[in-house]
Amino acid sequence: MIEFNSRRLEIDALRALWAVRHHGGITRAAEALGLSQSAVSHKIKRLETSLGCDLLGRKPGGAMFTAAGEDLLHYAGRILGLHDEALLSLSKTSLAGRIALGLTEDTACSDLARILGRFRRLHPHVSVRTKVRMSLVLRAMLERGELDAAILQVFAHEVRPTDVVLFREELHWVKHPELTLPQNGAIPFLSFDDECFYRRWALDIGQDGGVNLETVFECASAAGIVAAVTSAMGVALLSERHLRPGMQIVTTHLPSPPGLAYVARRARKARNPALDTLVGEIQNEISRYGGLVLAS
Repeated sequence: MIEFNSRRLEIDALRALWAVRHHGGITRAAEALGLSQSAVSHKIKRLETSLGCDLLGRKPGGAMFTAAGEDLLHYAGRILGLHDEALLSLSKTSLAGRIALGLTEDTACSDLARILGRFRRLHPHVSVRTKVRMSLVLRAMLERGELDAAILQVFAHEVRPTDVVLFREELHWVKHPELTLPQNGAIPFLSFDDECFYRRWALDIGQDGGVNLETVFECASAAGIVAAVTSAMGVALLSERHLRPGMQIVTTHLPSPPGLAYVARRARKARNPALDTLVGEIQNEISRYGGLVLAS
């Protein structure tokens, strides 16, 4: 019993472990958390010492986490969620109102869903109506005043000073290794639908270098585009989260795509206390975890 009582799960150490999983390694976790690699490693090592087992797999080419580490991560997510919700509940104020919120499909299945669920529990008198649309549609709805705020994707150079940046990633041209691009003539292009700003860039600015793209496949979902790429049907523009083993990144013959950012963007109108609180909670989450994880 004495040995059991001497073991502790420190919140900061669990948060560091969770960040390693979310960001794919100690180096990225440290950058996201604003800590040194040695500080993150020290937190996790101290946790391992307290528990008497290894949590990180340290063999070259091996798994990132040991079996014990995977087990602890399952509990860590629940512990951190309850910890943060408890702190918020102690500092919450009486809040009421309405929020019209826009989300993209991949943000609807991400950390944001957890934050929204927690927000509803903490603020039951706030009505949140959510609409899931593509980023270009959400931008238009914001401009028309149909939404109070939206979580959407933009090119990195389009980020506004008032945007809350949730996540940054790269955009890549990809193809199957067996697909040979023609030296002359049209390149087969796998495209999202008309409301996709990747597509508009590719067919507009992206062809300034004289590249001729012929749309041979059109689909609204990332899963459909991924399947078409792996079937060697053509080239596509995909973000890092959607890259799969066996895909080949194309770095020649096509113009370099711009970087991407997921942002929380507010409509240009009177302030909404309920919305202020929600955006503040999203910002606090970013500061605690160094960014939000989106669906892949």
